Amino acid sequence: MQVEGLTSLSTEHLKRMLKYLHDGSLGLPLTAHSIAAAGFQFRHQELMAALRGLDEPAVRAVLVCVLAERINTENTAQ
Repeated sequence: MQVEGLTSLSTEHLKRMLKYLHDGSLGLPLTAHSIAAAGFQFRHQELMAALRGLDEPAVRAVLVCVLAERINTENTAQ
């Protein structure tokens, strides 16, 4: 079984999503409409699979954890 999670979203996309969450631009719970309104309709399936039904603190925790892992990996690779 292959699990993609949020791997198809770039680090910049994840940072932008976290920014939208902080400033209230990302409507929660996530819906097709809130994803499209934030400009992420091209990753609707992945976002709904990973974040569907989560409240704001949970979505924030997921995004922060994924970003922390990505940034750590990027810094280690340099």
